[in-house]
Amino acid sequence: MRHNRAVNHLGRKSGHRKAMLANMASSLILKKRITTTEAKAKALKPYVEPLITKSKEDTTHSRRVVFSYLKDKEATSELFRNIAPKVAGRPGGYLRILHTGFRSGDATEMVMVEFVDFNELALSSAKKEAKKTTRRSRAKKAEAAPEAPKAEEAPKAEEAPAAEAPAAE
Repeated sequence: MRHNRAVNHLGRKSGHRKAMLANMASSLILKKRITTTEAKAKALKPYVEPLITKSKEDTTHSRRVVFSYLKDKEATSELFRNIAPKVAGRPGGYLRILHTGFRSGDATEMVMVEFVDFNELALSSAKKEAKKTTRRSRAKKAEAAPEAPKAEEAPKAEEAPAAEAPAAE
């Protein structure tokens, strides 16, 4: 039984696993979206989310703690400068895992890991949905009905070929 064995070791020694997670976390922070296997993504999420929470408080100590996990200056500065202010109001759940299909070589489930607040397509579609909820009164529709003259023109066009048909016979 697997009692009290919460960490997925990913088939690697601890040093290799820590280096891989640090590298994936740095890539995710710099690129805002990465594609990886489902098992690695599930291991990455609890690795990165506490770092993002730590980055909300911009102190020297929190920067050193985050740098000890990421081991990358650019990723650390990106996290504190750009990502932390954008997720400041969010109480958690900074990452999203989207399933993309299976890898052709070994049929491993592939996923895309991205920041929730940095997906511009999802944010723009949410804004468009908010605009669709407005209602218009019937009076405004009656005032803006320019289709009535077009409806009168259409029967005249249909009457002309019907009048020509008996003349041709």
